[in-house]
Amino acid sequence: MNFDLSEDQNIIKEAAHKFLSKECPSEFVRQMAEDEKGFTPQLWKGMAELGWMSLLAPEEYDGYGGTFLDLTVLLSEMGYFCLPGPFFSTVVLGGLTVQEAGNEAQKQAILPGLAAGDRILTLAWTEADADFLPESIRLTAELQDDHYVLSGTKLFVPDANSADTIICAARTGQAPTDVSLFLVEAKSPGLTVNLLTTMAGDKQCEVIFDRVSVPKDNLLGGLNQGWPVLEKVLLLAAVAKCAEMMGGADRVMELVIPWTKERVQFGRPIGAFQAVQHHCANMAAYRDTLKYMTYEAAWRIGAGLPYQQEAAMCKAWVSDSYRKLTALAHQVLGGIGFMEENDMQLYFKRAKAAEQFFGDADFHRELVAQAMGL
Repeated sequence: MNFDLSEDQNIIKEAAHKFLSKECPSEFVRQMAEDEKGFTPQLWKGMAELGWMSLLAPEEYDGYGGTFLDLTVLLSEMGYFCLPGPFFSTVVLGGLTVQEAGNEAQKQAILPGLAAGDRILTLAWTEADADFLPESIRLTAELQDDHYVLSGTKLFVPDANSADTIICAARTGQAPTDVSLFLVEAKSPGLTVNLLTTMAGDKQCEVIFDRVSVPKDNLLGGLNQGWPVLEKVLLLAAVAKCAEMMGGADRVMELVIPWTKERVQFGRPIGAFQAVQHHCANMAAYRDTLKYMTYEAAWRIGAGLPYQQEAAMCKAWVSDSYRKLTALAHQVLGGIGFMEENDMQLYFKRAKAAEQFFGDADFHRELVAQAMGL
């Protein structure tokens, strides 16, 4: 494969960097961590005007029709600036699920609004077990006349507090994989959203379904056919999250390397000490390997090639590598890196959160082993 970006991808990268450097400084990130909503309408509108929400939507639904590699380039810049807000939950979790499972009427009803930035989506998957296995989905959906009744609780649902539509995974049969997906309007009677306190300041929610009535037409995909969709979205979202971590890794290196030249101890810059040099070399190795593994997985997805094993390998490696990279960065920076005023803490918190999203390294190593027949 060719790791060089295309002309269009370079345009996306440069435009995103210019926009986010102005609209998403680290002070704004700190403010949004304390804000109940987690983003501003002005920021969201600006992103929509740049066409970011439409990037993956097909052209027949008012989208740009871009590739997954285009999205990877954009998410890398978002990770570089720690962009807050529901872009990931809307475009990746919600949009890809609708594109994969929705019928024509559902796509026409949802994707143009998503592409225009008028509709925010999210995916409610995990429950008390906090894993991504089919048997952990216990929220039930029972058919009653012309509607389904959903009962149960979802946890760690990203941006449910600002979503217009929640895609909910529910149990509709006895077999472990008898799972179906439903489009649930966020203002439905019986639905309660409680914002959780998180380390990284991202907006994860508890969503309680107390006999929420959903029209039969809101079944997304076939009955008991939701699990294959979730498996695919899991791997796509995992690689997309790696793209965010890739951008964060670049920024962490920029925070640390100049510091080793400026900080003086025992009469010389700390970068002159071999132990610090070893830390920096290991950080560079983590940064480079996670970048190339992410690009390879994203390229295979965008090219329509088999990607399941590469996606799992990518998430397994990047989850560990980015967390280790940020830990070494703290070792080099010392106490100043733990200060709230220093940007390093923003990236460490997100690294630890991203490590768990869509399966940690152990989860994805198991998927790799299964793919290899072990």
